[in-house]
Order: sequence, then structure tokens, then C-alpha cells
Amino acid sequence: MSVVTITLASVSVTWAVREPHPVVRPLVTRYVGYAQDDVTLTVHRGLPSRHVTLVISLAGPVRMAGCSLQGLVGGLHTSAVLIRQDRTQEGLQLELDPLGVRTLFGVTAAELSGEVADLAEFGLGTLPDRLRELPTWGERFALLDDVLAARAVDPVPPQPELGEAWRRMRGADGRVRVTDLAGEIGWSRRHLGERFRAELGLAPKQAARVLRFERAGRLLRGGRLDLASVAAESGFYDQAHLTNEWRALAGCTPGRWIAEELPFLQDEEVPAGQDSPA
Repeated sequence: MSVVTITLASVSVTWAVREPHPVVRPLVTRYVGYAQDDVTLTVHRGLPSRHVTLVISLAGPVRMAGCSLQGLVGGLHTSAVLIRQDRTQEGLQLELDPLGVRTLFGVTAAELSGEVADLAEFGLGTLPDRLRELPTWGERFALLDDVLAARAVDPVPPQPELGEAWRRMRGADGRVRVTDLAGEIGWSRRHLGERFRAELGLAPKQAARVLRFERAGRLLRGGRLDLASVAAESGFYDQAHLTNEWRALAGCTPGRWIAEELPFLQDEEVPAGQDSPA
């Protein structure tokens, strides 16, 4: 587990990151704990990504249009989710593989697409309080392992062809032709589209679009601020195409996002810190 604290403009931000237990790892990419005082950005943009997101606040509730929740699951989406932020932020975020959602929660990622659901709907309403009672990140991550491993005992795998298509699309960060992808797994383009929408809630072209956008964001987080080169490496025609897609998916230009949010976001890979029992 890595725990790192970064001070930016006198504001201290702590990130704790660990991979889940091996039993859980096929379903959940990683656990991220975060803590920050004196937050000045009042509205955070939750950007589209390849993951279904599980968020548990250990401070005030997560507030967005139409809901205020201590724990939630957010499905795949193609536009930014605006989240109001209190001065103090502390909680955990889990990155879930959308094809593992059926195993963990008994529903498909498609049923969550574009939606936010209360953790209580999945029998986890007490989890935020249980996590809040634990003093260290290590203990909190261990509790998540226990809770999720119990649900991973009887996995519900997707169709092998669908799993392979999703794996290849992720591996290419969306820079793949849907027709070629369908041919590689032995399905028609139409059948691939139907199965994608039924399981993930997005059409293949939408999913690829999100993956290209996510790659661009990852490059920006890593310090690559030359938008023309970011566009080229992310599968966009040019910088104008990148900017138009960013407006559509993030609700703002890349420049505005860089100015407002980038200083307060971790890199895709949080800098390695000292191993810590915290």
C-alpha cells in the first residue's frame, strides 16, 4: 500500500492506494483513500471513465443533483457529474470493472448507466459507518476486502466474447474500429453492439469515445499539457477534435479543466510513498 501526502498552495492532500485482495482483483481495479482539508474548489467534475465507481464519504455526504448520499455506486456515463464539495473531504473511491458489477451487486452495469444508486440498495447501507469507525487506511482496505470477497465467491462471468472485446478495447484505449473488433471475436457488429448495450449500458462507439477521452485525461494528469500531442496520442484527429470532445464529455474546455481541477487531482499512478500501516 502507498500513502502519500502532497502540499499544494498550503493545502494538504493525502492519498492512500492499494490493490484489492486477489479474489476481488478481477472485479475491482484498486482502492483509493483520500483526505483533504480547506478545499477551495466548490464543485468537482466527475469525469466519464472506464469504471463503474463506488464512492464512500467518511465526512459529509456526497452531494449532486437530486441526491445526497454517504455511499453510492455510479454507472458508466458520457457527461460530467457535478459534485458539490465541502471544505473537508475524506473517503474512499473504488474503481469497478463494469463486467464485474453483476457479481458484486446482482445487477448489470447497464442498469446503472448514467445513474447513481445508494449503497443501501445493495445491502451495504452500514458500510460507511463501519469504515468511519476504523482509524487507519490499512484497516479500512482490509474491511473492503472482506466485504467484497464474500460477494466474489460465486462470480457471474460475462460471455467470453464480450469479455474479450472489452479487454481489447480497454487495452487500445478506445483506438480500435468496432467493425474490426467484432470480426476478431467472431461476432457481427450489430450483435456486438447489442451485447455491449445490454451489459455495459453504452454502445461500443460510446465506450471507445470514453476510453479515448480518459487516455487524454491521463496524459494531462501526467504533465503532458501540449494539447496537440495529447490529441494525436489519444486517437483524436487534431487539437480541435480533442477540445470539442472535452466540451461534450467534461462540460468545459481542456484549458479550463487544467486550471480548475488539475492541481488538486492525483496522477493516474499516485507517487509511490513509504509503505505504511496507516
